[in-house]
Amino acid sequence: MKHTYSQPIIAIVGPTAIGKTSISIDVAKRINGEIIGLDSRQIYKGMSIGTAQPSKKELKLIPHHLIGIKDPNFIISSGEYANLVVNAVSDIIERNKEPIICGGAGLYYRAISKGIFTGSKTDLNIRSLLNDQYEKLGAEKLFSKLEEIDPVYSKKVHLNNKKRLIRALEIYMTTGKSPSVHFDSQKKRTTSLLNLFTVLLTVDKKKLCEKIEKRTNMMINNGWVEETKKLISNRKKLNFHPIDSIGYKQIISFLNGDISESELENEIIVKTTQYAKNQIKWFRKEKIDLEINLDMESNSIVKKIIETFFNVKSAFIKN
Repeated sequence: MKHTYSQPIIAIVGPTAIGKTSISIDVAKRINGEIIGLDSRQIYKGMSIGTAQPSKKELKLIPHHLIGIKDPNFIISSGEYANLVVNAVSDIIERNKEPIICGGAGLYYRAISKGIFTGSKTDLNIRSLLNDQYEKLGAEKLFSKLEEIDPVYSKKVHLNNKKRLIRALEIYMTTGKSPSVHFDSQKKRTTSLLNLFTVLLTVDKKKLCEKIEKRTNMMINNGWVEETKKLISNRKKLNFHPIDSIGYKQIISFLNGDISESELENEIIVKTTQYAKNQIKWFRKEKIDLEINLDMESNSIVKKIIETFFNVKSAFIKN
């Protein structure tokens, strides 16, 4: 597969709550840029609070793409998401502006950086069948199936990670090959969908935990519970996957009386912190062009990103 665009494209990635949006906006302001979301949940409508979508003020400052455009009942695969990103990049470049990809979805990042294996697609019938089996037979039963068909990949999937477990079995049932076979094939590729200049944002663990706590509290106070109630009342299916995500699941437990309000906030913080750690581990395995610790002053961070990117871009043009 050839590069859809061979010129370098900025991708700002990092763990949840670290501040990717604000840094991306500051960069976009200075280089005539537009931002493309790389988030598995921010693409959905009616979930602006729980997915920490850019605020209305931020959306007015800089044009954003792939934010709040799909109904929550719409299931999107990483391959489909990659195509949406590439189309947005094409649109922005054709208008002589600079695309800036921003997000923390590791699987979607890999889709645009390494491409998708042949046959990668979503089969709603198979996914529905697997969801039913998960509810009726339990996670242990499905996990044992994964261990049988793909012992290697089963070590990377937690028993209670419903989404990844079902997706792994779906890949096998739709293609006849295990996830590990596909991922090994993907690693051997030398070309990608986009030529990414990837910036990884990092921060001290303690400070990241503080950011997560502060944001969680703010999101709850801003109406996250009411947003969840509205989603539940409007949903057409009992198990549409966006509200299987962190926060929404805990809020539903709270609304059902299973946990208290204090337990609700604490559980969301714990789960979000665990998720952030996994995101960092994921991106540590990717090709990172520039790593920046957010202990630096904001203007210095933005300046460093822009200077390094345009040095890379100039060198690319000369060659």
